[in-house]
Amino acid sequence: MDIIRISKINKYFGTGENRIHVLRDIDLTVTKGDFVAIMGQSGSGKSTLMNILGCLDTPTSGFYNINGVETGKMTVDELADLRCKTFGFIFQRYNLLASLNAAENVALPAVYLGVDAKTRLAQAEEILDNLGLDTKHGNKPNELSGGQQQRVSIARALMNGGEIILADEPTGALDSKSGENVMHILQELHRRGHTIIVVTHDKAIAEFAGRIIEIKDGVITSDNRRSDDIYPNKTAEAVAGKNPLARLRDRFHEAFKMSVQAIITHKMRSLLTMLGIIIGIASVISVVALGNGSQKQIMENISAIGTNTIDIYPGASFGDRRSGRVRTLTVRDSEVLGQQSYLDSSTPNVSTGGTLVFGNESLTAQRFGAGEQYFDVKGIKLLSGRFFDANDVKDIASVVVIDENTRDNIFSDGQNPLGRVVIFNKKPLEVIGVAQRPSMGGPSSDSLSMWSPYTTVMAKITGARYISSITVKVSDNINSQVAEQNITRLLTVMHGKKDFFTSNSDSIKQTVESTTNTMTLLISSIALISLIVGGIGVMNIMLVSVTERTKEIGIRMAIGAKQVNIMEQFLIEAVLICLIGGFAGVMLSGAIGLMFNAFVKDFPMAFSGAAMVLALCCSTIIGVVFGFMPARNASKLNPIEALARE
Repeated sequence: MDIIRISKINKYFGTGENRIHVLRDIDLTVTKGDFVAIMGQSGSGKSTLMNILGCLDTPTSGFYNINGVETGKMTVDELADLRCKTFGFIFQRYNLLASLNAAENVALPAVYLGVDAKTRLAQAEEILDNLGLDTKHGNKPNELSGGQQQRVSIARALMNGGEIILADEPTGALDSKSGENVMHILQELHRRGHTIIVVTHDKAIAEFAGRIIEIKDGVITSDNRRSDDIYPNKTAEAVAGKNPLARLRDRFHEAFKMSVQAIITHKMRSLLTMLGIIIGIASVISVVALGNGSQKQIMENISAIGTNTIDIYPGASFGDRRSGRVRTLTVRDSEVLGQQSYLDSSTPNVSTGGTLVFGNESLTAQRFGAGEQYFDVKGIKLLSGRFFDANDVKDIASVVVIDENTRDNIFSDGQNPLGRVVIFNKKPLEVIGVAQRPSMGGPSSDSLSMWSPYTTVMAKITGARYISSITVKVSDNINSQVAEQNITRLLTVMHGKKDFFTSNSDSIKQTVESTTNTMTLLISSIALISLIVGGIGVMNIMLVSVTERTKEIGIRMAIGAKQVNIMEQFLIEAVLICLIGGFAGVMLSGAIGLMFNAFVKDFPMAFSGAAMVLALCCSTIIGVVFGFMPARNASKLNPIEALARE
């Protein structure tokens, strides 16, 4: 039975005037179980013929049938599948992968057949044992002699059954004794039913075959059968894994392992490739952390002037020069607002400057008059003593709460200020409490601030009937914008015109959040440019890697790797580089944050888990996007050209 039949095969190389006719109308049949030697000098076309027989190359014209199937109609992946299941290649230079040990090299074809890891390694070790390499399973190729490497190559050819074994100058790189041992192994394989096709220019090697075909200038000049020995096949073919998910898992694991080995082998190059990704990820995360930290600090400062509060001032706006002369807000306005269902509280505010005297100390201070709810609404913290209450407001009590800055300046000798009497604008006031220094929205941190009931300030200090402002607190279940509109309508009706303006803390919050988010987005977009530059670096290095590993790609294709197998290996490598760079970038940003927070006290860097996850996702996407072209280039390589690359 003919296993191979070719008819009118022609092969050309080059184009135009440089076109060379390598094979000329070749007709050939090979019987199943035959041992054939193809002889010829260099340039005769014998290796080209073997490459076509092994489906590594395609003829320019003609027909090639194997087991009755026309190969010319097969796709690239179908040809790869045919090589995986039918052929076993033995190369002159062994073509073993340096990063794999002997057993792993032998087991490699079964990866593309879908055999599980345990089964394929056990089978590989058994084949090595049969070839006298039982103590060399874990040795790398550089730890084996030439004869041992060629036996590993033979074992690999047998891994998936090796129905047809193609040997290209199998003894060319060996001494005479090792070469003879290899040929005896091939004879034994022939007796076990394998179809053997050997390409050689050595007549002594050809004498081992039962049939010798001579080729010269691309034409078969003789076909001499020396022996009619044809043996039935006694070997069982390797069985592919049945579970598609398990096959996919094993294939991915093998590609992942090879990718890790490639990264480890070129540590410095991989590190330099990751550097752009590391800087990009660290920049993005750090910028977002800075934005979050500054926004958080600003929000805390805004909260210090009251959460969900609305301040009402006389005049048209903060820039209105006449606002100081407008006297329209009254205590009555505050009382009416306090009765509204959508407001929790309303407190009138007055203020005046003056001279504060205690003992021999005389300083300029600012005194604020407010209702008993003022401190809660404004978020002012009590350090010692107490705040004034409703009774103090009602009784026009001569009491005062001072801030810690006033305490430190007036009572510098460390004496307790509580219960002491201070003089403000010639009026005595008893100190009943010390409050935390106001932050944002109040007096500066260097000024001296004091608070008394507004009734006390109006009746005993200023004598005014009008107030400076009103502060209201909006109920939690009420939208502050709606409350602000209702307040405006109510006071406009009460005053007969709109002679006031409002300041909504919620609006300030929203404006600050919007502004900081916009700035963070802008700066993050700039930082993303470094990620893109890093991605371009990954692409360049992966292109170099493809060039360096062209021979490896050719070997994998020869033993059955499909285009998708090659592509996924290089894609995984690109993604791994970007992911490792991403994790390193996250750690670098963490280190930057620790140093920043240790030296900068104004606001902290606030890291976001979501930002870190998003950054890692970005690095993965960059690995896929910028690794795709090198991976695609690798998968599109011609097996013959790849194998010829040194």
